[in-house]
Amino acid sequence: MNLYAQKKRWKIVLAIIALVIIGASVYYTNLLVNRFAMQERTQIRVWADAVQRRASLMNITEAFFDEVREQERKRIELFAEAYRRLLIAAPNENLNFYLEIISNNTSIPIIITNDNYQIEYSANLPPDQQDIDSLTAELLAEYTVYEPIEINLSVNRKQILYYKESRIYTEMKNVLDDLVSSFFNEVALNAVSVPVIITDSTQKKVIQYGNLEEFDMQDSVFVKQQLDEMASENMPISINLENVGRTYIFYRSSDLLLQMQFFPLLQILIITLFLVMAYLLFSYARRSEQNQVWAGMAKETAHQIGTPLSSLMAWIELLKMHPEKIEGVEEMEKDVQRLETITERFSRIGSAPVLEPSDITTVIEDTIDYLKKRSSRKVIYKLDMPAAPIIVPLNVSLFRWVIENLCKNAIDAMSGQGTITIRMQTEERYLILDVKDTGKGMHKSAFSAVFNPGYTSKKRGWGLGLSLAKRIIKDYHKGKIFVKSSTINEGTTFRIILRLK
Repeated sequence: MNLYAQKKRWKIVLAIIALVIIGASVYYTNLLVNRFAMQERTQIRVWADAVQRRASLMNITEAFFDEVREQERKRIELFAEAYRRLLIAAPNENLNFYLEIISNNTSIPIIITNDNYQIEYSANLPPDQQDIDSLTAELLAEYTVYEPIEINLSVNRKQILYYKESRIYTEMKNVLDDLVSSFFNEVALNAVSVPVIITDSTQKKVIQYGNLEEFDMQDSVFVKQQLDEMASENMPISINLENVGRTYIFYRSSDLLLQMQFFPLLQILIITLFLVMAYLLFSYARRSEQNQVWAGMAKETAHQIGTPLSSLMAWIELLKMHPEKIEGVEEMEKDVQRLETITERFSRIGSAPVLEPSDITTVIEDTIDYLKKRSSRKVIYKLDMPAAPIIVPLNVSLFRWVIENLCKNAIDAMSGQGTITIRMQTEERYLILDVKDTGKGMHKSAFSAVFNPGYTSKKRGWGLGLSLAKRIIKDYHKGKIFVKSSTINEGTTFRIILRLK
């Protein structure tokens, strides 16, 4: 069974499980946020309705006070008429009705003066104003809030009646003003923490605001932006108060609700960051462990091969001493030398290799010559390389291993019959080496996977060849190796890029 495919399936299963868990968590969190948002919006609607009702109640109260003021005005006009009738009455006329009207005024402060502001009559004045003889400018301003009433006694004689609100009315009006002020305060600093801005009738001048952490009343652009945002979310509440005029209450959802709406996205981001960090740490630990295992396995393999290899070398020396020349001894010696090279390669895994300036052209030609004698005659090798030497920092033994591995994989992909083309060129500071075969090719999804440990398309094999090749090129030679292109049933091209210096 393909170990890499099995591991990949497990990764997919675990990824699906993780996505299900994340999806369920985000769904539940989003459900809670929606419930919280619905509850807050309900509270805001209740609050807005309460503001409307209270504003309506205050308007009714204002109307009541307007009616009381109008009634007081009528009482004063009746008083003025009774006072006039009393002064111009005939000697035998019954004055009880007029006297009763005048005596019934026990609350409205009244001052009656002649044309020279000399006081002729006063009633219900405060203690500090009861002994005055004439109207001063200060008193005149105080008693002309409402239009004075002229009392015509004759053609050339008249008196003027000045009055102001009754003490009871004034106290009740002060209570109403306090109610208006507290109304604005309570609207601005409401219990449901709704951000509020109260403006005048122009919707530009801010009267009061609340539940806004940063708010600059002097910055007209900022104020307009805030008002536009609130108006786009909720229709402003219009209130017309007698002493204040028309005002508008702008409001929107609380900052907490806005933050909660972005919480699921923040949760996804945090979970994603955690998974990425966990994956990177796990991958780093796994790679470190793999490196240690590979290094240990390679060194142990080199150690195990070393003993029989020494024995074989001794036997070859004995065969070479035989008087009769035995056919094949030279090739056997080459194979033993090859085994010695392989042992050397394995022993160097896990250690920092030594790179020496080498002619890469010669290295590739020697490697291909060795492979030709041990490959099927149906495999054709084509070399397209510069004639001049190309000096590159190399560990010759390990680099030859990479070339051999790519060629052997190409032979397997071609089922032992086809053409392997090796093309080399230089571009500025880099050397580019392409190894192309005419094998069965691979899908694009496998371009990166072929370098993973355990990945193999063969029925037999560990799937470590290309992984080790990538390690040799990338980690030891600071280069790159990748699948340049591949077409199903046409072939694959691997590319190696190395620095020239």
